[in-house]
Amino acid sequence: MQITAGPLLQVINSPDDLKKLSRKQLHQVCDELRQYIVDVVSVHGGHFAASLGVVELSVALHYIYNTPYDQLVWDVGHQAYGHKILTGRRDNFPTNRKYKGLSGFPKRSESVYDTFGVGHSSTSISAALGMAMAAKYKGENRKAVAVIGDGSMTAGMAFEAMNHAGVADSDVLIILNDNCMSIDPNVGALKEYLTDISTSPTYNKVRDEIWNLMGKLPIGKNFTRDMAGKLEASVKNVVTKSSNLFEALQIRYFGPIDGHNITKLVDTLQDLKKIPGPKLLHIITVKGKGYSLAEKDQTKWHAPGLFDKVTGEIYKKKIDAPQPPKYQDVFGHTMIELAEANDKVMGVTPAMPSGSSLKFMMEKMPHRAFDVGICEQHAVTLSAGLATQGLRVFCNIYSSFMQRAYDQVVHDVAIQKLPVVFCLDRAGLVGEDGPTHHGCYDIPYMRCIPNLVVSAPMNEQELRNLMYTAQLENNHYPFVIRYPRGEGTMPEWRTPLEEVTIGKGRKLKDGADVAILSFGHPGNFAQAAIRELRTQGMDPAHYDLRFVKPIDEDLLHEAFSKYNKIVTVEDGTVVGGFGSAILEFMNKNNYQAEVKILGIPDRLVEHGSPKELHRECEYDAQGIADAVRELMKDKVTASVLHG
Repeated sequence: MQITAGPLLQVINSPDDLKKLSRKQLHQVCDELRQYIVDVVSVHGGHFAASLGVVELSVALHYIYNTPYDQLVWDVGHQAYGHKILTGRRDNFPTNRKYKGLSGFPKRSESVYDTFGVGHSSTSISAALGMAMAAKYKGENRKAVAVIGDGSMTAGMAFEAMNHAGVADSDVLIILNDNCMSIDPNVGALKEYLTDISTSPTYNKVRDEIWNLMGKLPIGKNFTRDMAGKLEASVKNVVTKSSNLFEALQIRYFGPIDGHNITKLVDTLQDLKKIPGPKLLHIITVKGKGYSLAEKDQTKWHAPGLFDKVTGEIYKKKIDAPQPPKYQDVFGHTMIELAEANDKVMGVTPAMPSGSSLKFMMEKMPHRAFDVGICEQHAVTLSAGLATQGLRVFCNIYSSFMQRAYDQVVHDVAIQKLPVVFCLDRAGLVGEDGPTHHGCYDIPYMRCIPNLVVSAPMNEQELRNLMYTAQLENNHYPFVIRYPRGEGTMPEWRTPLEEVTIGKGRKLKDGADVAILSFGHPGNFAQAAIRELRTQGMDPAHYDLRFVKPIDEDLLHEAFSKYNKIVTVEDGTVVGGFGSAILEFMNKNNYQAEVKILGIPDRLVEHGSPKELHRECEYDAQGIADAVRELMKDKVTASVLHG
């Protein structure tokens, strides 16, 4: 389907082209840009509502600032589609998030306009401050702007950066995009605080009157600019709490203003360019602006998939038979089962209740399941605190987000041997979100920590049983359960809950000559490979280890005693992961075998569908079969030669 941009947008191939337009034409540019995003995302998919909410801001920033010389940093990057389209990527935008196409996030290697690679939240202020400090040191008159949402502002890193910005004496502008949303509705005291600022009629009325008055007063020896600044600050102190946070950090606060008023945005940004030092502009926007359904249900339309832009119908896969559920939903429903049977079970997630499906428990048991905002470190240590009081806490964090709380896992949980259950969602290759979201590294970074149990289910039944085992009173260890994004393998998944012996795997199939050792969901790829290989006269054995720590040494002794050719399969990095654990066992026990390790290679894997990426990394069914055939090639050749 050919998608055509509007007449003004068609001729904007860079911000320089945008600057040639009159201010009156910017309204039309915004309309065309918003429509183009709707047209492309409805047909090709991607994040949706966030970029619609900052169309006017995207246009205003590139209209006023001299990008890419001036540095523009987008927090997270869900909202950067308009930015990409305005900076020379309009015609390639339909490839967004597709294999070998544009990244769904700003990416330095993709464009000089993408000044900082993002994907995780709350990094923009630190990055922009670093750029501003570098400009000052080098004597360059370049500006640095960070665009951060109120959801990302909840993370500790944002406050750390503002704390430094206030004393760094560098020219940085923080734009707080306040829409009361991240992916799910924002939570916490900061949300209430920003709401107080943006809705206070007293503050807004008096602020406008004072600003108008200041514009009419004579600025001379009897009324200095410094006096005007003090008057403005006094007004803020009297009628709002804003000075207690941003201005207390020595960051000048401006706003709130309507983030969808392009004229006001352009005028304000033009004025702020002339004001040196750290400053914050507070804008109020609507996530999904301009598409009514997205405005009404912002969580659903964060990344809806393909849809009919006219009717709003979100297209579903045509299903001829019962389909397996997503691992995330199995987790969410199993949490309720466990909590109903055990009043010590609690749930914690950092800002991903919908993505992780903890929302089911939050709706049914709001006093026992908590969204703590974008605060992974806090989520882990909060869980540790709850665990000291005898509670069984399931802390659900995406694998790549858990990297942000690694110190807390070591210091606050493992050293104290607290039985927190870490459910690492989105483990392995997640698909279109790409390298910022792939869960590549949790096997190595978890299995090296003392006192941890590290496990992975091969299917939904195994996930349920591992969750059940982790919350039993006889488990005294922190317990990691990693599982992938998306569908499992069992349409009939509501199986009875059974305890699993910690550190014990299972032999799924005996065989000859070669053994496949799998960890987690890729065991299903191994089973498909075995079915193919058996049609070709090969008969591999298959062991599902279940645990990488403690690893099932009895099962491994059996495998290495019987087979001298081994294939290991995991959906994690091959450096220090499950395959490395197998090699460590082999070396420790003086076995001799030819071992082929399959998994995520030691390089950054870009975005694409999971199927495409599994194929690229060669640990899908075909890759496993190819590895077995390679190990067996001498025997196959001899068999052919001898008829």
